[in-house]
Amino acid sequence: LGRRSVPDEVEDDAPEAVNEDTEADPVEVLESRVAELEEELQYSAAEMVNTRQRAARERSEAMRYGGMAIALRMLPLLDSLQKALDASGDDDSDGLREGVRLTFKGAKAALEAEGVTQIEVDSTFDPTNMEAIATVPAPEGSEPGSVIEVVEVGYMYYDRVLRAARVIVAEGE
Repeated sequence: LGRRSVPDEVEDDAPEAVNEDTEADPVEVLESRVAELEEELQYSAAEMVNTRQRAARERSEAMRYGGMAIALRMLPLLDSLQKALDASGDDDSDGLREGVRLTFKGAKAALEAEGVTQIEVDSTFDPTNMEAIATVPAPEGSEPGSVIEVVEVGYMYYDRVLRAARVIVAEGE
């Protein structure tokens, strides 16, 4: 008698409401899992694309910069030929000097065809492609930080420094 009357509709809904709170709907669980797996699949596909692009970029760089080691080993040859030319003087009648000059010119042209270029040293020191091996007091008329002398010529391999130019720089006060 002390019991309250509950409409039939509410009594029928009540057990389902309790059931939904304690157990998840299997369809929702499966839909959630499918969404997770689709997301993982998208990440995997994106990672594959990134891996392929990275591999293609690395192959391209390997092809472009693959000759860098041989080019670096050829630089002492250019240096030696240049020193031989400098030591021979200005006597153009000497056939040996002309042969050395032609050899130097040919070797330099071959390296240039493969992407090796000489670093042009202007009066301002550039630490991105020059190495200061010494500093000296700034001579009369020169600015501090300016290049006084090039000790060793530098070379680039395409856009990379193959060998930095070794220079002597005027020091500031």
